Amino acid sequence: MIPPVSTSAFYAICSEAAGVADSLLLEKNGGTNSSIVTFKGNLFALGLFISPIPTFKRIAKNRSTEQFSGLPYVYSLLNCLICFWYGLPCVAHGVILIATVNSIGAIFQLVYVVLFIKYADKTNKLKMAGLLILVFCAFVLIICVSLELFDNGRRQMFVGYLNVASLISMFASPLFIINLVIRTRSVEFMPFYLSLSTFLMSISFFAYGMLKHDFFVYMPNGIGTILGVIQLLLYAYYSRKSREDCRLPLLVSCE
Repeated sequence: MIPPVSTSAFYAICSEAAGVADSLLLEKNGGTNSSIVTFKGNLFALGLFISPIPTFKRIAKNRSTEQFSGLPYVYSLLNCLICFWYGLPCVAHGVILIATVNSIGAIFQLVYVVLFIKYADKTNKLKMAGLLILVFCAFVLIICVSLELFDNGRRQMFVGYLNVASLISMFASPLFIINLVIRTRSVEFMPFYLSLSTFLMSISFFAYGMLKHDFFVYMPNGIGTILGVIQLLLYAYYSRKSREDCRLPLLVSCE
């Protein structure tokens, strides 16, 4: 089973979230030290990008991906690449935080995908390798099209809508495993840290997008916040049901 979040870890995550919120409010109220926003935003995002590590430690230990899905990491990689491109000055102005955060995120997601391919069975190995190649081909195509066919204003709109689509797909991707969760009545293969990080990152960047008045940032992250809440509620419900089912045989045997 995925280990529960310790009190200290939860406190650290909340503290970072509060730090980002404070920094964003400082910028909104006219604070000149905007580097605080960038620093804490990147620090918080780094904490979220490493959230799948417990899952991959288990995969490496068992030398198998078991029934974990690799799709969330593929979607996350594509999303990080598109968001990185969107955040650059040649596409959008004033949201460089988006580029810096997602350049780090792309590296982490690439490592996760490579590890998943390494320990997957032959069928999933080929599938994931194909998807990885497809992601990089799509990213190169997006860069070429946006630079060659669009001027600055239309380029931001084109990449922005792609950003919206990729963000929503990334936020929804952990829900692909929900059929297995319902069938097995177990959250063993629904990584809690990934669902938690989805919620925390989306709500943070929703606030960031609102303060920057950037529709292409706050709209998908608002949807991501809702999807994150749904995932956490599902995890809480089926985690409790799993514990109740585990207790049942003990009660019967005592009779």
